Amino acid sequence: MTTNRRRSRSCTWVALLLLLAPAGLAAAQNPPAADRGAYGVAIVKNVMVPMRDGVKLATDIYLPARDGAPAPGKFPVLVERTPYGKNGQSNVETASFFARHGYVDLVQDVRGRFDSQGTFHFAVQEGPDGYDTVEWAARQSWSNGKVGTYGASYLGHVQNAMAVLRPPHLRAMFVMVGDGKYYQEGAWRGGAFMLLHNVNYALSALAMTSQEARSNPVALAALEKARRNLGAWVLAYPFHTYASPFSATPAYERWFQDYVDHSSYDAYWKRNGFDYAGLYKKFADIPIYYVTGWYDIFELGNLQNYMELSKLHKSPTRLLVGPWTHNPGPHFSGDVDFGPTASVDLLSYGLRWFDQLLKGENTGILDGPPVRAFVMGGGDGLKIASGRMEDGGEWLSTTAWPPPQETSRAFYFHGDGTLSEQKPGDEAPSVYQYDPAHPVPTIGGQMNPGLEKMGFFTDGPRNQRCDVKMFGCRNNLPLSARHDVLVFETPPLKSDVVIAGPVTVDLWISSSAPDTDFTAKLVDVAPPNKDYPSGYAMNLEDRIIRVRWSEGFETPHFLKPGEIRKVTINLIGVANRFVKGHRIRVDISSSNFPYFDVNPNTGERPGYRTHMTVAINTVYHDREHPSHINLPLLPASDVPAKPAQPSSR
Repeated sequence: MTTNRRRSRSCTWVALLLLLAPAGLAAAQNPPAADRGAYGVAIVKNVMVPMRDGVKLATDIYLPARDGAPAPGKFPVLVERTPYGKNGQSNVETASFFARHGYVDLVQDVRGRFDSQGTFHFAVQEGPDGYDTVEWAARQSWSNGKVGTYGASYLGHVQNAMAVLRPPHLRAMFVMVGDGKYYQEGAWRGGAFMLLHNVNYALSALAMTSQEARSNPVALAALEKARRNLGAWVLAYPFHTYASPFSATPAYERWFQDYVDHSSYDAYWKRNGFDYAGLYKKFADIPIYYVTGWYDIFELGNLQNYMELSKLHKSPTRLLVGPWTHNPGPHFSGDVDFGPTASVDLLSYGLRWFDQLLKGENTGILDGPPVRAFVMGGGDGLKIASGRMEDGGEWLSTTAWPPPQETSRAFYFHGDGTLSEQKPGDEAPSVYQYDPAHPVPTIGGQMNPGLEKMGFFTDGPRNQRCDVKMFGCRNNLPLSARHDVLVFETPPLKSDVVIAGPVTVDLWISSSAPDTDFTAKLVDVAPPNKDYPSGYAMNLEDRIIRVRWSEGFETPHFLKPGEIRKVTINLIGVANRFVKGHRIRVDISSSNFPYFDVNPNTGERPGYRTHMTVAINTVYHDREHPSHINLPLLPASDVPAKPAQPSSR
């Protein structure tokens, strides 16, 4: 029996029950015995929870049930707040799972989205709204006063923003792929605009599902047409007012343009919800579990959040880092498979976390070191039945991030294209021409999957080789064949080299332009085999620096004619085994499009260029300017290599 009737807080449950049989969900038809829990599920739909300013947020409440009715007694409560629609399949499945295991689970549409009242402003209202929701939940008759929060991506953002305000009844959080400093993670990474992410996200995830579009078929049709032409739109950037892919929803067009207009790290980005760098001391001292991946767009924030809060808090703080994109948990990402051990059931992790901290059960989730990081590599490098390359890998457990046993070692660039621990001598610099009209195409990286049908092979680890079916590729050659890509690599390794920790690239550069970009990409190069006759060059991590911001993101500093400047490109962190016979490679260039917007080399205001010009860019690698990459080496014995498992091919 179902009902969508709204209720006031004083309404009885009896007339408002929605029973959810396990067979009602395709993905949960026959859950394993351990996942079935002790309860059934009763749901109350669209409870309008009041916020401090009178706006009401639509909330579905999933309750443990007995014989079709809410089970008697008080239960711990979990809160999931989403801009993507509380009726989404994953939300329903997650909330039902926790209800079956003895939790009341609240799934709420955030302000201005789907069934909630108010106006949506990305991130900035989530702290107060989250606080009010947690405290409302703690007062209800079915609550025992212990509240936890759960969720990924924006559902992780809202948790961090709320924790800064310290709701009194908040007891634990499970934050997956949330942010830490949005300016550097989701908007202007290294000072370059994250073009593909922001256009696709604003269009597909937000504008197309906005209240404006859902109530206006004409507007929705215009947005759907824009998404089908996503490639043309990224080529058309920067957009004119009222001539953008979001023009059918002016509020979202304004929001996107706000991102463009705030290209420096200004007050816009320093608010709670966007940035926690200055707010860590305000965080509630409660148990927090952070989950991210090496190819997650918010890898930086999760690592920083863990490092800062684990130092400040007495409560347990945990970190899990897998070989994942922004979709955590599976044993593969991009075009690479990491073996069955890479897969993690995060729902089960979350259940163990909350059972331990909200119910007081000993689930073992707090046993052992607080950090688990997946060290990629060690597989046979052949193609498995799925078509992916088998890279393998093993989990590393450690007491901190970075691992205390890692040792940073410099590997220097040389004029002959070699990469070694030998410091350079008197060597001529490497010079190349960067033409923003012909940028280096994006192949792999920290993007969400799902854009392959439109030609964007931009997610996760991928062979650094072009294909004419890929956006921006004109041939089937490796990216290393381009004249605007500098390649520095070691000889074939004589033994395994394992890294785990932060990675940075220090470059001494100059340019004919007042402002330009430099990119760095760390690559694991496997030798040829029967499935990959030209070898497989797997991207591990890449980043960019817009030179005007190389001395800080608040005030630009343009290059002077003849100036040689040291710039540092932060590759954040990675864990990888470079197997004997592989090569360690670093690619240096000046573009990575459409992941980032192209730098026109003119010094104009970002997002408002009038023209583009070719830049002659120089990388120095001599005794006085020893450009190099800093790699965090671990003793290979710390992560024993596991023999590759036989796969069906």
